[in-house]
Amino acid sequence: MTKEIKIVSEDSVPVASETSPKGAYSLERRHMSVALGGIRDVGLWGGGHPFDVERAALPPGKKNYPLHAHAAQWEHYIFLSGSGQLIGAAGERRAVRAGDHAVCPPGTAHQLENDGEVPLVYYLIADHHVADVVTYPDTGKRLLVPEFKLVRYKEVDYYEGEE
Repeated sequence: MTKEIKIVSEDSVPVASETSPKGAYSLERRHMSVALGGIRDVGLWGGGHPFDVERAALPPGKKNYPLHAHAAQWEHYIFLSGSGQLIGAAGERRAVRAGDHAVCPPGTAHQLENDGEVPLVYYLIADHHVADVVTYPDTGKRLLVPEFKLVRYKEVDYYEGEE
């Protein structure tokens, strides 16, 4: 990683659009950290930055991702325009709007939903860990990071297969 100050304009960073197959989840993202020389989802150990920064736009009526919780990662949201709901465990809903900040510590389930009529625009700042497990409480899936393998697991005895 180079040791120089880098500057980019948001307008020069390409927009990456993601939409789920049935359209419930949709997001437009500008990967600011990548534009500044970082490696997406890779921290200092792999030559990346200690955190990722992206500018995201969540269209009206859409959710950003399925409800999920990180075992290690912190996420800091800075809301720039629009309004929506930050959804937590057990369906807890908290209104968010321009000027609000939210922090999701490890272990807290979270999801964003745009309930307004214009895009909900925000910055997301997430720290990097060598490993993280993302849990999806509604489906029982786990995402293993950095392998990016999505799995369902079966509970077994601690010593099963060990002796």
